[in-house]
Order: sequence, then structure tokens, then C-alpha cells
Amino acid sequence: MSRQLAIDSVTEYFESGAFLRLLTERVAVHSESQTPAGYPALADYLKSQMIPYLQQMGFTCEILPNPGADDPMAWPLLLAERIEDPEKITLLTYGHGDVVRGYDEQWREGLKPWQLTVDGDFWYGRGTADNKGQHSVNLAALKNLLDVKGELGFNVKVLLEMGEEAGSPGLDLFCQQYKDRLAADLFIASDGPRVGADYPTLFLGSRGSLNFDLTVKAREGSHHSGNWGGLLSNSATRLMNAWSSMVDANGRILVPDLLPSSLPDAVREAVKHIPVGAGANDPELSAHWGEPGLTPAERVFGWNTLEILACHAGNPEAPANAIPGKASLHGQLRYVVGSQADRFIDIIREHLVTHGFDDVAVTTSGVVQMEATRLDPTDPWVEWAMSSILTTTGQPASLIPNLGGSLPNASFAITLGLPTLWIPHSYPACLQHGPNEHCLGSVMKQSLQIMTGVFWDLAENGQQIKEMRQ
Repeated sequence: MSRQLAIDSVTEYFESGAFLRLLTERVAVHSESQTPAGYPALADYLKSQMIPYLQQMGFTCEILPNPGADDPMAWPLLLAERIEDPEKITLLTYGHGDVVRGYDEQWREGLKPWQLTVDGDFWYGRGTADNKGQHSVNLAALKNLLDVKGELGFNVKVLLEMGEEAGSPGLDLFCQQYKDRLAADLFIASDGPRVGADYPTLFLGSRGSLNFDLTVKAREGSHHSGNWGGLLSNSATRLMNAWSSMVDANGRILVPDLLPSSLPDAVREAVKHIPVGAGANDPELSAHWGEPGLTPAERVFGWNTLEILACHAGNPEAPANAIPGKASLHGQLRYVVGSQADRFIDIIREHLVTHGFDDVAVTTSGVVQMEATRLDPTDPWVEWAMSSILTTTGQPASLIPNLGGSLPNASFAITLGLPTLWIPHSYPACLQHGPNEHCLGSVMKQSLQIMTGVFWDLAENGQQIKEMRQ
């Protein structure tokens, strides 16, 4: 059996329609993780879809409660292990089987979130891109390799969580508690998008994220704008001016301590040729938005951003002639390695007080803060993965030091101390958190080929790379 024959085998598997049928079954599970109504389906996904599949491959499987959940039904985790030889290299891989809400009524006519529908190259369904399609690719590639070789040539541990779309509550605590069982030499997983549908991609970490609320409460209730206009402070006006002291009209952050310490040359070099917003379905980039002097790729992969995600004052649906007594906004800071992440809330508070906005309350939101991570682009595992993808596809992969979005990579890179490689199987216009989420069949096919090559090469060269890093 050769590497190319293994790739040919997984190609035949895809073209037979077997992968489509597999993903159809998984999409049909309503595994929404944001509300208790969806909790029963979370365990069902693990029991009906993951465990039988993994057991066929010789994995031992155990569903474990989430140590960060009060409800025993909430966000369970699956730990599966296939140990061929304790002396061989060990891979930890990860995925999440939970999805965001279906928003059933908002999908295009003829589409349903829980029914996989094929329209040309578009495969529609909730979870096709995030993340059922992606971890299904990786597990199918492992299974194909096992079928054709009779062994993998390395050990594998699989961690499936069911709360990622709820902010991965309890995941880091779980990794702390089960650190010995999760011990490995390398982490490879898939989530997030490629830089473009036609660009195989490797990223090494992710930006961190912090969600917070700013609130101004001047008084109880609202008061008539004719009788009291010009006499009472307007909470919304105060809030908007407070925000504009932090971010200018072109999206530039005005608080130096909320910025990273630098943009390393290695990061600039890695993203130099990364296309951003070049896809056919991508939105048009806003000219001159964000930090001046940076390229679009440097802004999204190498810098910090501060955004308003929602704001509220008065009654937006039916405005009244009244001065709102309270106004609030929900903000988010995305940040890279080298930022003062542990001080962000204090920095915002100190800035607002210094600028005369001591009436603005700053509080973290209920979303778990995700830390920024980035594997060194010169790490031997990076060169190995880039070479593997090139050998399979014939084209260099796009190397991103860290994803522009946020993932719970800190649990693997920091808590478990692993070198982390992410090979995404989606693309930027997949609509992953909204109606009409989809993946591309062509990308799924190529991704199965890529991952088969990666796993083949891990068996062949993994021990050597491990020794190079020691």
C-alpha cells in the first residue's frame, strides 16, 4: 500500500456518496447547545453518531460530564482512545458536535437546517461547516487509512466537546482534570475557514476574544423629550461618546494598552500573500478601515480589533419622544499574542474614568474569554504539515500564524502544552452561524485527500519530527 493508493481510496469513498450519507445523518441531529431545550440532543449525537463509528475503528470511548456545568445534561464531552503501541507517537484530535440555533424559518425556500440538501457544489445544513463536516472529514480519513493499512502507525486520542457554540464552558477545566489521559505529542484539528475555497490552509492558533458590556444608567425610566430635553443627560449620548473615545470613526483603536506590543516580522512574512476578501461571495472590504499602515491580512491575523456587536437605548422598534434613562452596548475585543489580556477590563475602566466617563459601567459578559495562541511559524511541525499538504494537492498551503476568529486553542496549546496545527475544511462565505449554512463538496473531497496524506505522513515521519523538537 502506497500513500497515493490511500488517497485514491478515500477519493473513491467520497465519490461513492458514502461521506455525504454519513454527514446527512449527523446534520439531522438537532444538537443546539445554547439552551437547555437542546441538551438531550448533545448526548444523543455522541451516542448515536460518534461512539459506534469510533468503536468500529478500535477506539475505547467514554462520555464524561462537563466539570463546568451545573446541569448534568449540559455540554458532555467524549474521550476516545486508540493506543496501538505506547512507544509510538500520539496524536490528539478534536471537534465539536454542537451547533448554533437552527433559525429554521429564516432559511431559503427549499432548505432546512436539519436536512442536508445538495445544490451543485453547495451542501446546505446546520453543522456542515461548523463543525460536523470538519471533524467528520478527519475521522473518515483516519478510518480510511486504517481500512487500507490495517493499522494507523500512531496512537490517537479524540476529544469531542458539545459546548463550543456556548463558549466551551468547562473545556479548560476538563483538560486540567484529564491532563494525563489527554497527553500527546501533537494536536491536529479542523475548524474555522480556509482563507478561500481554493486555498488549502494551515493555521497555528487563534486570536483571543473578550466580550463585555458598557452600561450607562442615569435614572429610572424615560422622560418626555420636550419637557426635559436639554435638562437631563441622555444615557445613549453619553454611551456613544464614551465609545468614540475608544474607537475612532474608521475603526481604529485609540487606547494604546488595548493593542498588541508589536507585529512580529515572522507574522508579517507569513501573511504577506494571504488573500482577504477575495472570494466570490465575500463582502467588499471597507477602504481605510482599522489600523492605518497595515494590510488587510495584517489587520485580521496580526492585530487587535474592538467592535460593537449590539446596542440598545429606548424602544428601537417603536421610538417614543422620551430621553432614555439607560443605554447599553455589547462589545468585543479580538486580540493576538502579545496583548495585555489579563488587564483588558481594568484598562477600559481606567480609560473611561480618565476621559470623564465615570458613569459608564464596564462588566464582562457571560461568554468565556478565549486566550490568544500562536505556534511559532518556524516550528518543525509547521514545515512538516506544509510539505504534506503540498505533496497531496500540488499547491502550497496558505500559512496563517493565527486564525482571525477565536477557538478554544488555549486549552490545547497552553493547558496541555501541545504544538497545535489546524487544517480547516470550510471557507469564508459558508454562513456558518446564520441561515443557509453550507460547506462545499469540492472542499470536502480535497480535505479528505489532504487529511489522508497528513495521517499517512504522521506515521512515516512523526517520530523524526518529534525528536527534532527535543
